[in-house]
Amino acid sequence: MPDVAIVTAKGARRWDMGHPWIYRSDVSTKPTCPAGAVPVRGHSGKSLGWALWSPHSEISLRLLDRHPDATIDESWWHSRIVEALRRRESLNSAASAYRLVHGEADGCPSIICDKYDRWLVVQLLSAGAESFRDAILSALDALIKPLGILARNDVPIRDRERLPRLAEILQGSVPREIEVQEHGIRYLAAPWDGQKTGAFLDQRENRAMVGKVAVGRALDCFSYHGSFALHLARRASSVIALDSSAAALDRARQNAQCNDFTNIEFTVADAFDFLRAEASSGSQYDTIVLDPPAFAKTKSALRGALRGYKEINLRAMRMLSPGGMLFTASCSFHLDKRDFLQMLQEAASDSGRRLALREFRGQPLDHPEVLTIPETGYLKGALIEALD
Repeated sequence: MPDVAIVTAKGARRWDMGHPWIYRSDVSTKPTCPAGAVPVRGHSGKSLGWALWSPHSEISLRLLDRHPDATIDESWWHSRIVEALRRRESLNSAASAYRLVHGEADGCPSIICDKYDRWLVVQLLSAGAESFRDAILSALDALIKPLGILARNDVPIRDRERLPRLAEILQGSVPREIEVQEHGIRYLAAPWDGQKTGAFLDQRENRAMVGKVAVGRALDCFSYHGSFALHLARRASSVIALDSSAAALDRARQNAQCNDFTNIEFTVADAFDFLRAEASSGSQYDTIVLDPPAFAKTKSALRGALRGYKEINLRAMRMLSPGGMLFTASCSFHLDKRDFLQMLQEAASDSGRRLALREFRGQPLDHPEVLTIPETGYLKGALIEALD
């Protein structure tokens, strides 16, 4: 019989309320076994289910299964991943790159798996998940039959689990670049060294949406590899893809060539400086995209981040031509939807213009945001139209 974790009433209540994490301070009797799956009980002795156990993490227990007789083995992981794949079946006709497993939102806590055409990139973000590496890989291989699986376990969160940071091949081989398509646009993903697992898959549907409303002179700020710019270029007469990284824009140029686009200009510049100069000169754009990196990486950074978000949005709002469209986004988890909308309202007020919220956007189907697990949601976006 494996070690049992006994948790406080507060810890049990979190599971009752739909959140899968129990923190170290709420584990009154800790298992003595290494990281893995353990049964969990309340102080009354009532079984609460099974959880991933991480001995060194602040998040000690992550709910796996509420059934006390569950067996957490390869068959269990196979069934759980099948459920995740079923929810994404509709994406196969629209894109060759998307997220297969979104951690806690898919009942696979601390596990990420992204598909890039015939290859997979995984992240095992807890010691408990790492202990099931072989079972998870076997299930993925049986279900997907990929040409290769790469682990992008080079993220800081693994430090808290006392796990090494590295990128390594787990199965087969994975190329440095993979050409993928989304809604008719092709681009090169960089699974070994690109942001996240190789591309920003969470903005896929937002890029397609903006591409459908783009007109005239367009500006894509924080362009990175040009993903928004590519969709803008289908309808806009001209596009400026702006980024502070020349290397990132070199990849964006390659992506434009993949699609035979000749109406994109690539500009290396700081977005704040560029927007400030363009606004001062009276420049106007018919379509603007603001998709910055997370300004608020910690809760304490939120106040300064709000100033940054407001500044770029205010300048973009003033630069919109009458009838123009602005798509603006934030991937900062610590900036919630309410504060994001309030920031936009304040920027709109200061702009002196009539600006209409046409659509509020969140995460796509393959990045489900579970209402009782705030950590599964982070992406916010708004489509705004200048009425004058």
